[in-house]
Amino acid sequence: MESKHNDPNAAEAIATSNPTQSMSEAVEHRQRRERELASLYATARALTALGDVDTVLSSIVRHAHELVGTDVTYLSVFDDPHSQLTLRAVEGSLSPEFRTAHVPGNTGVGGRVVESQSAFWVRNYLTDDTLMHDAGFDAVLRAEGIVALLGVPLRDGTRVFGILYAADRVERPFDIDEVALLSAFADHAAIALQNARLYEESTQALKDLQDAYATIERSAAVHEALTRVVLTGGGAREVAHLLVASLGGRVAIYDRDDHLLVTTDNVRGKADAPSDGLSDALSDSRRTGRCATVQDGDAAPLPQFHSLVAILAGDTYLGAVVLSHLHTPSAVEQRTLERASQILGLMTLKQNAVVEAEERVRGELLTEVITTVRPIPAELAARAASRHVQVEMFTALVVAEGVSRRSLDLTRRLHTFSAEWSGLAGEYFGVATMLIVTDDLDGAAAAIQRRLRATLHEPILVCATPITGLNESLTRPFTIASRCLKILRASGIDDRGTTSAHLGLYATLFDPARAEDLTTLLADNIGELIDYDTRRGTDLVGTLAAYFENSANLTKTSKALHVHMNTLIKRLDRVSAVIGEQWQQPDNALSLQVAVRLHSLTSVLGSSPAN
Repeated sequence: MESKHNDPNAAEAIATSNPTQSMSEAVEHRQRRERELASLYATARALTALGDVDTVLSSIVRHAHELVGTDVTYLSVFDDPHSQLTLRAVEGSLSPEFRTAHVPGNTGVGGRVVESQSAFWVRNYLTDDTLMHDAGFDAVLRAEGIVALLGVPLRDGTRVFGILYAADRVERPFDIDEVALLSAFADHAAIALQNARLYEESTQALKDLQDAYATIERSAAVHEALTRVVLTGGGAREVAHLLVASLGGRVAIYDRDDHLLVTTDNVRGKADAPSDGLSDALSDSRRTGRCATVQDGDAAPLPQFHSLVAILAGDTYLGAVVLSHLHTPSAVEQRTLERASQILGLMTLKQNAVVEAEERVRGELLTEVITTVRPIPAELAARAASRHVQVEMFTALVVAEGVSRRSLDLTRRLHTFSAEWSGLAGEYFGVATMLIVTDDLDGAAAAIQRRLRATLHEPILVCATPITGLNESLTRPFTIASRCLKILRASGIDDRGTTSAHLGLYATLFDPARAEDLTTLLADNIGELIDYDTRRGTDLVGTLAAYFENSANLTKTSKALHVHMNTLIKRLDRVSAVIGEQWQQPDNALSLQVAVRLHSLTSVLGSSPAN
């Protein structure tokens, strides 16, 4: 099959193919050329006034279709340089498949146009075996009925970025005028298309600039509002609602122990605490000081994103702020969260400074109240009253100790709920101490221990002792309560709330710093009985405890143990067989009773150190 491009010799041959052309035909040809040129220039002027790329593409194809007069006119552009031509605009097509056609850039007429960077045409595209064909595109052309095909390049300098096609549904050649007209039109269209692209890019750039300016203005307004919250004495709740108003979603703010301080409820679903589902994000944020975002895969049907920023002051962790939203935050929104965390850090430091100052004052006040001999001087009572503390009303002294927590942490927690007991909390000789008003010493000790344990998440020892002396200081109750804690620790108990009523005797008898004395007392007096009970599954130690509690009265002891008298006597005979008859002698009875009582007490409270 014959194929042509805009070769000068071919053009001359076409132009001179009829030497006998009449004068009237020449005049008609000249008039037609004038109309085409006028239409071309009018079209070029119209193209320069167009805006977006899609509008320009459609206009190019429409005007070319009107000027050239072929059955089908279409324009394809390269999505990537010379990889694939995608049809972007068409006039005159009949099949829907043709309107979405694409073809590899190195095949067919398009491949020849790219290779030569000039126009190229064929009489019959589907039967031309000199071209590289694409089976899929051939099927589309066959369905559309296209036979003759002309393509001219759209150039940007030396780069061909698209091709303008004119096609007919009959086999025919394209004359030099058609090639020249479509080529000239393509040159104008390429310029218009490039202008449209530049216009679109500049419009988008302007929009991006306007959006960025608006974002900066909004971000500055949020930052100003955050600063105003600090200056006006606001707190975490005001910061949370300010962030929601600016960013949407839901905000949760946590303290240094990952306890929830504030939350809003604008997004369905629950944000995990930093110590739970957001632990990895918290670690990243603590390391970098920046925002970290994770997706909650369980928030079906819509995914939920949690953006977390650690609240830091140097290397000190003060808490976290979490934004939960249905989309990932932009870079500006992340910076806003980071600014909010800095503001919250400043607020926390300010609050801590106030709290620490108050703690120092209350600690000094507590020390004075403990060390002052009763009755309390009027001046001290007045200073205490100014802090809503009635020192004359205190009925108990409480001390607390943790496994790894500093006494300062325990003191702060005691201070937070001291008002519930009309109390005064502080540090005394490095021990977390609180003076309280209560008529249920055991209940108060247990309640305070539970509160501390729930807050600090570790085993806590608490001991409460009554305040009874009216003409002495509170140093002795403090000493007894502190010793009771050490007795418990030495006995293997580290998580209990109790009172000195259960341990006061032992705190008086033993130096808690010498825990081995307790072990020696138990081993020397009832060690063999404990071993015997362990091996045989008996309870000789319990029998002795009941015997002593009932003043060595056999009748009362048998009733207390719910056993027959003969059974009790046999058990006591077995005790004598194990530890010797001397246990009933007055000189040995006291130490034996103390050992049995201490063993029974530690068995109830925890585990015996002798086991």
